Amino acid sequence: MSTSIPTDIDALKNRIRATWTAGDFGVIAKMVEEANEEVVAHLNLQPGVKVLDVACGTGNSAIPAARRGADVTGIDIAPNLLEQARARAQQAGVPARFQEGDAEEIAFPDASFDVVISIYGAMFAPRPERVAAEFKRVCRSGGRIVMGNWTPDSFAGASFKLTARYIPPSPGMAPPVLWGDEATVRQRFGEGLSDLNLRKRIATMKLPLSVPEAFDHYSRYFGPTIRTLEALDAEGKKGFRRDFEALLTAHNRATDGTVRVESEFLEVVATRA
Repeated sequence: MSTSIPTDIDALKNRIRATWTAGDFGVIAKMVEEANEEVVAHLNLQPGVKVLDVACGTGNSAIPAARRGADVTGIDIAPNLLEQARARAQQAGVPARFQEGDAEEIAFPDASFDVVISIYGAMFAPRPERVAAEFKRVCRSGGRIVMGNWTPDSFAGASFKLTARYIPPSPGMAPPVLWGDEATVRQRFGEGLSDLNLRKRIATMKLPLSVPEAFDHYSRYFGPTIRTLEALDAEGKKGFRRDFEALLTAHNRATDGTVRVESEFLEVVATRA
């Protein structure tokens, strides 16, 4: 499934960077930390294995991989998230490295890594075919490419659709949740794999807050929510809050006045030919 290339990719990436540097994504990332750790645990990483965590954020996958003795490098376009990742790795006492980097133009030679991983990260890059090509390029033969991608029908997917109703996405940019569609993933990776395993899993996100307080939490810390609200007038803000709270309520599994949302994601484990 090919997508048209945006006319000004640099400007688009600057907007994406500005979105993820807004607020404090590290606070939001804590909600899915457990799911990241479970994906890493299932990989059975051996000491010394070379791991690249793409769109690593604050280190939710890189740090547990480093705890298992892996030689970990994390890259991300958001410098503030990399600062948090470095601080977290230091606190955890693991020697993971973090540097600015682009999922579409990975600055490492061919076949540099045994495992390339991206959980809820590279799915937001604007040109998915380039992401798939770069992942295959930097992964050695016999190595693994691992992704965790929100599915179109997940809570996260529904929240992206809601945002797009209020703020149309950039022209030419494929919906990120297509990375959570099995057929699309198979098409994007295409040739160059000896195996491709896909399975749907659940990330449980908990907040010790009421639904209205949870919206305030997102509007304070989550870049996409912050940017959406900044772009809306007073009436738009009111409508977005109403609809977001309704979405949270519809997906909420908690019965004690707090929020517990289960969001489906597609776990991708590809073996490089």
